This record gives sequence, structure tokens and C-alpha cells, in this order.
Amino acid sequence: MRALGLDIGSVRIGVAVSDPSGRVASPIAVLDARALAGDLRPLKRLVEDYETECLVVGLPLTLAGDEGSQAAAVRAEAERLARAVDLPVEYADERLSSEEARRSMAASGMSEKEQRGAVDKIAAAIILQGWLDARWTAV
Repeated sequence: MRALGLDIGSVRIGVAVSDPSGRVASPIAVLDARALAGDLRPLKRLVEDYETECLVVGLPLTLAGDEGSQAAAVRAEAERLARAVDLPVEYADERLSSEEARRSMAASGMSEKEQRGAVDKIAAAIILQGWLDARWTAV
């Protein structure tokens, strides 16, 4: 199963995709969240190009594991996007994924300026990889 991972923010949406076997996530794009509010073609193109079968969306839980207002906003946007591309949506805990992405990029020698353009898609890959790993562990 090929999945498209989304790290939904108010400004940017990081996008990652799994390989066809559903084992490895790779970062692929950062979409402008405000532009996507009115024009869903960039997301639809990615869904078609990668023959995606489901969306996996990072859910911003509190450190205690609860859902707050930000999680509700992400769920609402995820449902809208899923309806637009006619795919099921699943959620994965995204706590600390952006921080993990920043640490990983800094360790690889990326400057803060370079990180700004990539952190969202790297975070999406981390979220998607966690979801994929959980699926394979459960099998």
C-alpha cells in the first residue's frame, strides 16, 4: 500500500510518500497551505503521480497524549483534503517530529536557512515512517 504522509501546518504542508511495498517513507514536497485552501491541484497531482491509496496525517497531540484545539483544526483540514482526493485518512502521533527533523538535518550539516525549506517534508517522512513501522510491527 502506497501512502502519502502529511504534516499539516497553517503556512506549509510537508509531504512524504511511502515506497510501493509500504516500508520506507521519503520526503517529497512542501506545499503552501494557504494556496492549497483554494487550489487542490498540487495535492491531487501528487496523489495521482504516486498512485496513493491513503493519507497519513500527523496529529499534534499534547505531551500528555491528549487532543487539543490544534489537533481539531488538523483533523478538519485532513478530512477536507481526504474528501477532495477521495482517499481514506489515518492519523499518526506527530509529537516532536519537527524537532526530530531539525536535529537530523543539523547533524547532517544543513544550515538553518536550508532547514527552513525542508523541515516540513522531513517531519512528514518521520510521521509516515512511524506509521509504516507500526503497521509492519502489528503484522
